[in-house]
Amino acid sequence: MDSLDHRTASVPETLTKLAYRTMQQGKSLMGLAHKEATSRLMGLLAPEGVPRTEPLPDGVLNNLRQSMDRLTEQDWREAEQGLYPTSLLFDAPWLDWATRYPLLWLDLPQTWRRRQERNVRDLPSTVNSEAYPDYYLQNFHHQTDGYLSDHSAALYDLGVEILFNGTADPMRRRILRPLRRGLEAFATRPASALRVLDVAAGTGRTLRQLRGALPQAQLVGLDLSSAYLRQANRWLSQLPGELPQLVQGNAEAMPFADGCFQAVTCVFLFHELPAEARQNVISEAFRLLEPGGVLVLADSVQLQDSPEFKVVMNNFRRIFHEPYYRDYLSDSIETRLSQAGFAAIAAESHFMTRIWSARKPA
Repeated sequence: MDSLDHRTASVPETLTKLAYRTMQQGKSLMGLAHKEATSRLMGLLAPEGVPRTEPLPDGVLNNLRQSMDRLTEQDWREAEQGLYPTSLLFDAPWLDWATRYPLLWLDLPQTWRRRQERNVRDLPSTVNSEAYPDYYLQNFHHQTDGYLSDHSAALYDLGVEILFNGTADPMRRRILRPLRRGLEAFATRPASALRVLDVAAGTGRTLRQLRGALPQAQLVGLDLSSAYLRQANRWLSQLPGELPQLVQGNAEAMPFADGCFQAVTCVFLFHELPAEARQNVISEAFRLLEPGGVLVLADSVQLQDSPEFKVVMNNFRRIFHEPYYRDYLSDSIETRLSQAGFAAIAAESHFMTRIWSARKPA
């Protein structure tokens, strides 16, 4: 009887896992189909001067598939373990993405023009350049308006999903285990007393993951782009519970008091910063953390930890405007964390993302 009950109880779980795998495969096919279509169209119509990718060596595609499969398997397993709700696995605005997808195609001619002209300062005339650091005032990814318009913010999440074949959120969720482990240092406090800051919050996708894993914590998101914060507010206002506080500011000099957070997260920012700015952001995170607090970073894999994906990394830099990516690939984030004063530094890789965690000594 016990075994029968166990089998019966496992049926919904099996169906949910099948639905998750099917969804991830659908996302992957969507990303592959879009990239194949744009690659073929670029080969036929793109003007001279648009960079081409380097052919992938034998075995790389298989390594990528296996790495992606391990990522999604771990994503399901950690949800099954209760690290975050299973519903978070299906948190994707499909209808919204479908309505925005044609805009990606309409953007292609402008993207190609910028690549050909090597014009990386094609920004709206209304932008107040004095309000931003110089390294920020450019068209990262050759995308229209850089990070400085509502149009850019509206397309960003869909573009990232396509780029990573639907694994952007599973990679973001890899910060949740080291984050929750780090917050155990404050286990005697009410969950509602914990404050978590997400640096470079962008459109709020990471904050959605944080809210799922930490439903009672006080969440704060900081970003330099008011346009992206407006998009974040639209996404996050749909969530139950307390709305995260959104603040516009530079991560190199954040407008918060010393020691006012128990955890700081930062996802997909460091590869878009010059080296000095990377160190400044890490030092700021150290300042903002209460002693015993935890910092969790997520960004691109690097040459040292994932040499098998060297060509993939180089193609990313070649096709997209990523001016600081080459330097990032060989930068020692562990050394930077240590220089800022962090201890208990650990790192691990998941598909195309590297995760670092570090603690501010108590």
